[in-house]
Amino acid sequence: MKWTQGLDRTGIGLYFVICLFAIANIYSVDPSLGIKQMVFFGISLVVGIGIFLSRSNFFENLSSIFYILGVLLLIGLFPFGTEILGQKNWYKFGSITMQPVEFAKIGTALMLANYVSGPDFNIKDKRSLRGALIIVLIPAIVVLAIPDVGSLLVFGAFFIALYREGLSGWFFGVIGIVAAVFLTAIAVPAQYVALGILLIALIVWLLNRRHIHWNIVSIGLTILALGSLIALAFATPVVLEKLPKHQRERIEVLYKGEKAFRDTSGYNLLYSKTAIGSGGLTGKGYQQGSVTQGKFVPEQETDYIFCTVGEEWGFLGSSVLVLLYAFYIARIYFLSENLKTSFGRIFGYCFASILLIHFGINIGMVMGLFPTVGIPLPYFSYGGSSLLAFSIMTAIFFKLNYSDKNSLV
Repeated sequence: MKWTQGLDRTGIGLYFVICLFAIANIYSVDPSLGIKQMVFFGISLVVGIGIFLSRSNFFENLSSIFYILGVLLLIGLFPFGTEILGQKNWYKFGSITMQPVEFAKIGTALMLANYVSGPDFNIKDKRSLRGALIIVLIPAIVVLAIPDVGSLLVFGAFFIALYREGLSGWFFGVIGIVAAVFLTAIAVPAQYVALGILLIALIVWLLNRRHIHWNIVSIGLTILALGSLIALAFATPVVLEKLPKHQRERIEVLYKGEKAFRDTSGYNLLYSKTAIGSGGLTGKGYQQGSVTQGKFVPEQETDYIFCTVGEEWGFLGSSVLVLLYAFYIARIYFLSENLKTSFGRIFGYCFASILLIHFGINIGMVMGLFPTVGIPLPYFSYGGSSLLAFSIMTAIFFKLNYSDKNSLV
């Protein structure tokens, strides 16, 4: 049909496959929650259709309003938020809960795309760059104050989009080093970051040893690495001591092993690994997982949903899911790069990068490669707020792609 021309069937098809596979796995954990997730999916589809029927420039024109609403919703958590699982990052209306940070990400992506795509924006200009950083930092600082470390990490996705638009590699590198130092101070032994920086310094020197200014850069990186090693050696225990007990244990689990904390912060990870490992090559079969059916993993329908896939579908099923995400995220990056409008391209990069960080951290967390920070697997974890927010971003992006393909310009 003529009206379907310009629809990206591959991307939309991957969205449906991931969502339906998710509902099946949530149903396996808890049939009542699986039915609720199906309802959330239906609501998301209705909202998505509404977005497709809207004008192509609707979200670009109202991006500032969505951004302000997102920030206000975050600020409103301090007086009106409800604490769930130790974090006051939810609104509760009777039996309905809503996590505003998921919608703040949409507003930030739209606002950043609108600002950067403006005719007066020049990323090499300090004033323009300062404006872009302020757009990202305002909601990020509020999220840090909540505190919601998992969501804070996701805001790094916007710097990936800025890097694509010409953000200096040096500036991007500095942001990366600051993030690495921050994460190291709370999660990873200091020597790993120092060794990483030393490796970068060695590569820079080997590739450019005939140029004196690059030799100076190598020396500077070496000094930074040694300084980081010394500073973090002192900072890490200090920071760890100031963290709440449950957060400190989540970090210590990484290098002491989950068995040392099997009755506290290591419990989830211990049974998550047990579930994934017990699935073997092909899995135990749908609704046949002993860990899943025994309800051994708390929050298995949300942050730890991937261990259900590992137990019931095995290595092959888990690999298929990882490949689905990889193709889907790569598809969004590919489509974004080929859009004619800079607004659509920037929003697409923000969207794909948010998915990438969510996916990487969640899978790493479930397998014990990253501390437990409470970050959902996109489309897959149970929850109306998360599914609706990701579906809205999905609909906005594919609407922008559809409008771009049907544009005469």
